[in-house]
Amino acid sequence: MSESTLTLSDPHLALQLFGPQDNNLRLVRNQLAVAITHRNGQIRISGPSESVRLATEILERLKDKVIRHIPIGPDEVAEVLNQAVGSKSAPMFERNELAIGNAGRRIKPRTEGQAAYIEAIRQHDMTFCIGPAGCGKTYLAVATAVEALKAKAIRKIVLVRPAVEAGESLGYLPGDLQEKLNPYLRPLLDAINEMVDFDQVKFLREQDLIEVIPLAYMRGRTLNNAFVILDEAQNATVAQMKMFLTRMGEGSKIVVSGDISQVDLPNGVTSGLRDAVQRLHGIPGISFVRLHEVDIVRHPLVRRVVAAYDTSRNLPAGDR
Repeated sequence: MSESTLTLSDPHLALQLFGPQDNNLRLVRNQLAVAITHRNGQIRISGPSESVRLATEILERLKDKVIRHIPIGPDEVAEVLNQAVGSKSAPMFERNELAIGNAGRRIKPRTEGQAAYIEAIRQHDMTFCIGPAGCGKTYLAVATAVEALKAKAIRKIVLVRPAVEAGESLGYLPGDLQEKLNPYLRPLLDAINEMVDFDQVKFLREQDLIEVIPLAYMRGRTLNNAFVILDEAQNATVAQMKMFLTRMGEGSKIVVSGDISQVDLPNGVTSGLRDAVQRLHGIPGISFVRLHEVDIVRHPLVRRVVAAYDTSRNLPAGDR
């Protein structure tokens, strides 16, 4: 363990450097797994030696921007983070590269948070991942599952999603059962179709090696030697989450992902994801990963949209 100190000559710099609700500081802290405290103009950073060195370097760069009256927010912090850790984190990224598909296509994590997510899945039988839209929660889980299936580490992939509408009732959908469920399960199919050829996906589904089902259909099953992914888990109820997690059989992995800021359950209904994170915290063998704005890899505007909604959520009611 190591420690360093950064001095702020003007106490007002701290407010600009840390950002609203200490958001800038939190990004650095979470990305590098260091402890950062501030008292009387002294910023103290403690943690693993290399992480402390990088965090100190990043805060120095951000401090310089503030002194030069350059506004800093999540985008600027992310840019400085990527510049500081990019070349040094390459070995971890390389280690977490995913080999998928018959054509040998490879998928790499694009942030430290994503790399840690893949590592957590590989090292634990049950992994929970919470993060905003666009940070690769579902995509990387599916890619890891495809890799495991290709390596014959598991027998089948099971992709699960609650059939919950996002605040807008679509009424009765036409078609047979599969056609009715397709709109809810489409995002999972889109992810896997990006990684595996269409004909191969069709063959694997016909052979029951890839199964895409709504959460309600999981009751009564035991899944052995399977890689099971629950997507949009924030829309599972507490009872559904318990039911899902207890389907786990021998030789299986479970990944649960969701965004607790986008719950579509009726008012008064507790999110099963939020409840599970609190209830299961500290149980050996279960990993919890939190991704943040800095891990968003969709269009650059997505990061700004997420930040704007997070900021407005903290405003007094009259200012919203």
